[in-house]
Amino acid sequence: MTCGGLLALPVAVDLDTANKALTIGRSTGYALAKRGEYPVTVLKLGNAYRVVTADLHRLLGIVSDGGRGGSELAA
Repeated sequence: MTCGGLLALPVAVDLDTANKALTIGRSTGYALAKRGEYPVTVLKLGNAYRVVTADLHRLLGIVSDGGRGGSELAA
């Protein structure tokens, strides 16, 4: 997943999308979430897991340029 693709994500994403962004396999991602060991905060809403996209951005060191059309990795 590219920086631009990550910045285009909605405010919260499903666990499969977060797994893809973090290059974590589906089974591993769900197991980590179930044990409370996922690398970012996971919200359990009913039977669904959701991840706040801003947490993914912070973990991956992705920062926005404030809406000017670009992005970069944090140094």
